[in-house]
Amino acid sequence: MSFSEFQLLTVLAEEMNMRKAAERLFVSQPALSQRLQSIEKEWAVKIFNRSTKGLSLTPSGEMIVNYAKETLEKKERLLEELQLLEPQVHGTLKIACAAIVGQNWLPKVLKLFIERYPHAKIQLITGWSSEIVKALYEGEVHIGIIRGTPEWKGRKVHLFEDPLYLVDKDIQNIEDVLSTEKPFIQFKSDSNYDQEIQEWWHNRFQMAPKRSIVVDQIETCRQLALNGLGYAILPAITLTGEDQELFKIPLLDRDGQPMRRDTWLLGYDTSFELRQVQAFLETVQLFMDTAKENRL
Repeated sequence: MSFSEFQLLTVLAEEMNMRKAAERLFVSQPALSQRLQSIEKEWAVKIFNRSTKGLSLTPSGEMIVNYAKETLEKKERLLEELQLLEPQVHGTLKIACAAIVGQNWLPKVLKLFIERYPHAKIQLITGWSSEIVKALYEGEVHIGIIRGTPEWKGRKVHLFEDPLYLVDKDIQNIEDVLSTEKPFIQFKSDSNYDQEIQEWWHNRFQMAPKRSIVVDQIETCRQLALNGLGYAILPAITLTGEDQELFKIPLLDRDGQPMRRDTWLLGYDTSFELRQVQAFLETVQLFMDTAKENRL
């Protein structure tokens, strides 16, 4: 079997759906079905059971797919070791990133990274912090970028922190939230962010908001506030030029200090030895230094 066939089986096992797998592999469903039949003929066993509900692995199929995954992983590790011998930065940089950072900060860094290292490739997944840590544990990515305080025993690099603001089109004083009829727009999070906001609110007001709306995306939260449908508490990273019409009131803790949200880069020592990871860290530092100079 070729490596492309290993990849085909791996994608099929992940999707368990011929249409979705064909889309990921950029082939037609008939072509994919024909290639699968050829592979099953080569192995002389049935790898997938097909039904109207989708695909399922046969016992033999599970063994073959595991073999395909292990072979692809070994190839990837070998390529990474070979790349260490090359003077230029090659290979794929695999990143898992918190969605909020992936929307607002990371694209600028990746643009600079590609400009500096045009031979490198990028593989990116975004999601919640728990999903990012899981991807690191399972070896799916080289580095993870999360929000909040990480419980991570490997290497971690502090990237930046940004303050939290209460934002609204009309509210200019923090105490006005007690008299407004507008709802408090909140977004779900799997980190300790919700707890921090709830503790701040309780310490400040000792009562629950009159009305509230809960959404599952921070961008939805921002857009609702931007359109005057309620007030929200947002980190500075989400606030862009189009948010100039919003009033931004800094959140202060019990000691009167600005509340901030940290962003960390995590990984294992073995990943930090890879040339593409080292190049990414150098690019991050350059980006941060340039941004700091522009603010001065």
